[in-house]
Order: sequence, then structure tokens, then C-alpha cells
Amino acid sequence: MRWSTYFIPTLREEPSDAEVVSHKLLLRAGLVRQMGAGIYTYLPLAQRSVLKISDIIRQEMNAIGGQEFFFPALHPAELWQASGRWSVMGPNMFRLKDRKGGDYCLGMTHEEAFTDIARNHLRSYKQLPQVWYQIQTKFRDEPRPKSGLLRVRQFTMKDAYTFDIDQAGLDKAFDDQRAAYCKVYSRCGLDFVIVEADSGSMGGSASNEFMVYTDAGEDLVASCPKCRYAANTEKAQSRIPAVDDGEAAGAAEKFPTPGVRTIDDLVNFAGGAAANKQIKTLVYVSVAAKGNEAKNTLFLALLRGDHQVNDAKLSNAIAKLVNKDGWEQTAVRPAHPEEIFDLMGAHAGSLGAVGVTKVPVIADEALRGRKNMTTGANVDDHHLRNVSIERDIKVTAWADLRTVVEGEGCPKCDGTLIVAKALEVGHIFKLGTKYSVSMGASVLNAEGKEVPIVMGSYGIGVERILAAAIERHNDDAGIIFPITIAPFQIVVAPLNMKDAEVKATADGIYGELTKAGVEVLYDDRDERAGVKLNDADLVGFPFQIRIGPKKLKEGKVEFYDRATKTSEDVAADQAVAIATQRIQQALQALNNVVA
Repeated sequence: MRWSTYFIPTLREEPSDAEVVSHKLLLRAGLVRQMGAGIYTYLPLAQRSVLKISDIIRQEMNAIGGQEFFFPALHPAELWQASGRWSVMGPNMFRLKDRKGGDYCLGMTHEEAFTDIARNHLRSYKQLPQVWYQIQTKFRDEPRPKSGLLRVRQFTMKDAYTFDIDQAGLDKAFDDQRAAYCKVYSRCGLDFVIVEADSGSMGGSASNEFMVYTDAGEDLVASCPKCRYAANTEKAQSRIPAVDDGEAAGAAEKFPTPGVRTIDDLVNFAGGAAANKQIKTLVYVSVAAKGNEAKNTLFLALLRGDHQVNDAKLSNAIAKLVNKDGWEQTAVRPAHPEEIFDLMGAHAGSLGAVGVTKVPVIADEALRGRKNMTTGANVDDHHLRNVSIERDIKVTAWADLRTVVEGEGCPKCDGTLIVAKALEVGHIFKLGTKYSVSMGASVLNAEGKEVPIVMGSYGIGVERILAAAIERHNDDAGIIFPITIAPFQIVVAPLNMKDAEVKATADGIYGELTKAGVEVLYDDRDERAGVKLNDADLVGFPFQIRIGPKKLKEGKVEFYDRATKTSEDVAADQAVAIATQRIQQALQALNNVVA
């Protein structure tokens, strides 16, 4: 390929609307252009990288027995209604009607579509296990598209699904997929961490996220450097020191607290209480659906005053109480002020659970056994002291509701947790029978009994790998592509195209590299040397062969390694051999990584 005819619209200035490093460099290096909010066109360089990432994924999926499908992106509503997720997905799903008024959606993921094939064609345990996957365009009506390819409305995902006869089969499939994912990310040049994660709307018994640490990440990961424990903060747990409450005092006592509205207000109030001696009372509404019916249920959530509620944990805890008798929780939200007052008879800031029996009460585990606590009295500007949880409050359920913070103890060892931003590049789920039961996908087992198929679901964000690689591999000059996913492996840059000897040498090297099967871009533009070198650094090609008239008079050219920023003068007639050797070594270093 010749740069003069290849479409690479690089930018000299940093785009003003780009927030994160990958977004800035994707635009500046001429890889993508924005068509609309969260909608991007992949220009030729980006498309080459995306296809390389897809090929790596495809190779690793095939290596564990994967069979590639390609499903429509347009789905009839009936599929999603069969699983119960038509209402659960809410506004994130693009929905439309055809000319006959039929309901459709653009697929966010394909559990329903794959399960539909399974329920119609798998009949016996003898047909299991099955490993099916696709690499397909997905759609999500992202409310706040931003950060380039990190939060978009249209994206490419590899989604795989496994079908087994029992839990043991699922466990093996899950482990196979996790190992394959490790190879994918390692081959793409990413350092990653596997974390315990919340399954969210996907459901199932367990899930792992694959995260890359970067300031562009929108997730927080708690991890222990000592034992390698890691979990998304939506799931993470920690050890905290016990609080000595002493012996239980007498009955709960109401006392006036004029003007006290917050935890800190009560800390600073004369006769108040330290934050870790307070009970924070929050009111939430669970929204659930069953067929065409809907219901709202109010809940109280109790936490220690110095702890913050974790929305994902709270939603899961409430769902365990709500999701029965055919109901499925679709959303959880904080109660509105009027809902709070109607229920509690007081406003936020004076709320407590003592004596409450009208609604379920979920208490955080850190409150279990606590005595002599202070909480709201359900009378404005009044609180109760001497509250002992298990004596004075009727707790419906105990659960881990709080968000861990850095410096707390690791739940697996005696280490200390750190919390850092990370970007999700993949997520794997043990779905179990969630979809097979709701959609009627079953087979006959060895005893001739009909049993639901046990499923797993496994997703990789293709463009997220590209963006994550750029976030992790860059410098002030631009991108530093891992060679396995670089648009081109090497650029040949004659620094003076008007010099006949320089041009002839560049032509020869380019021709030999092409014959050798090297992915080479020939910068044949009639541009200044500085422009060519800056562009090559900006786009991030792993290697460069720079050909200038001065060194060529000595029979030498410059071989430059973008990752190490080192250059060496090599004999012009050895440049091709050296380049092919270095490229093979770089490829081997990534492709042979054992994660």
C-alpha cells in the first residue's frame, strides 16, 4: 500500500471535543470519524485493526470448539418477550415498528436468538455440548455517548453461547472461555485483570469481567496486590474492623435534633453520634413486571452512617425478595420525597426503621449485632439513641449493601484493597437455565427425562480492545500499536523523494517486503521528512525504515522501533531481512504469551 493513495486523514491539532486519550488519537491518527452521537465510521486503518482483532478472537474461539454463526441484528419482539427481557431492557433498547405495526428491536445481545435455534433443533444430550458464537454489530441507545469508542450506540461484539446438559458441563465451558479470553487479550497486547462482577440484566449464577486499568475507565475495580483478588465495586467485598458498642443500654430514647439533616450534621450535633454509630435509612422503590401487570414495592435499606450504598448490590438484594410468583424486577429507584413522607411520616434526614412493619427492611451486614446506635425517629427534627438492631428493628433480610473503599481489608487474605479505574473489555456469564426455562429449550437426558439446557454467555467488545490498546500504548507523539493489531507492521519512509537513489532504494525495500508477505505501508508522499516521521509516530506503526540521502551514501538506512524508541543504522541490503526478523520476533512474543 502507498500512503499517497491510501486514505489517512491525520490531524495536527487535538480535537477539542475529545475527552480521553484513545478518542483524541483515533481522530488525530485518521482511524475514525464521528457520524453522530455515539456513531462512528471506521476508516481504512481502523478497519484493518478491527479485522485483525476479530481474527484473533475467531482463532481462539475455534480452538475451543466454537462454531461461527451470523444472526440478524433486527429481532422480532416475540423473542425478547419470551425471555421476559422485552420490558427489562427499558430505554437502552432501540425499538421500532414495521409497516404492518409489528414490534421489533435492534439486538443489544443475542441470548434469545441463539436460544431460539437451540430450542428448535437440539433434542438429546447426545447433541451436547455445543459452543456457538458470532462477531456481529450490536446496538444500545446509550443515554450519554462519549469517550470515542468507549461509550457508543453501535458497536461490534463477539458473543458466544454454550449449551450443556448439566452444571459440570457449564463449569468446563466457562473455564474454556475464560482461558480463551486470556489468550485473546494477551495476543492483543493488553494487560488485564479478571474480576468478579454483577450479572445485571443478563442473570445467571456467576460472571467475570475482563478489565484493563486506565483513567478512561468508567468502572472501579477493587483488587488486592497480595493475593490477586479483584472485583468490580458493584460486587467487591472487604473486611472492616469491628466496632465495640459495649453492653446494650436501655430502651430506645427519642431526642430533639433541630436542623439535623445529614450524617455529618448529627456527628457535629451536641449529644449526637459518630458516623459509625449511626444507622442510615434509605427508601427505595422496586418496579416489577409480570406479563402486562406492573407493581411498585417500597423498601427500606439500612447502612452504617459512614458507608455508601451500592446500587447494584441493593438491586440484587431487593430482586431476591421481589422475583417470585412470576414477578421480575425491572428497575430500582430512590423513592420520591412525597412517597417517603406518605410512608414514614417524616422527611429525609429524620428517618429510621424502628417499629416499621409496613414494608420490607434490608440491612447491611456491617450492622449485624450492632447496639447503642442512633437513627431517625420518623418525626421531623428528632432521632432515637440506644437503638440495638436485632432488638428494635424487624429486619426482613441481611445483605452486603455497601460500596468498598480503598484501604479496607481484602476478603480473601490479610492484604489491603486498592481501588482504581478500569475499562471493561469482556464479560462472561454462567446463565444456567434462565433462558432455556423461559423459552422452552430442553433436551432428553440419558434417562430419557426432559431437562432444560444449561447455558453460558460470553461477550467481547471488539472496538473496546482497540481503544484499550491505544489507552495503554501511547506517548506524546501518538499511538504505539501492539504489532498483532497494528494496521500495518512497518512503514518505509524515504525522506527525500526527489533524490533518485533514495527513491530507488525505497522502491526496492518496499517491493521485497511485500513479496515477503510483510504488511508494509510505503510513504511515497512528496512531503518534508518531519511530516513523514511525525505521521508515522502518530499512527503508531510498530517499525519504520527511514531512508535518507546522507546515510544512504554510506550504504545504510535507519531501522526504528516505535515501542522502544530506539533506532539503529543497518546496511540497506540487509534492511528487509532485519525487518522480517524483528516483525516475526514481535509477533511471536505476543502470540505465544501464556496468560
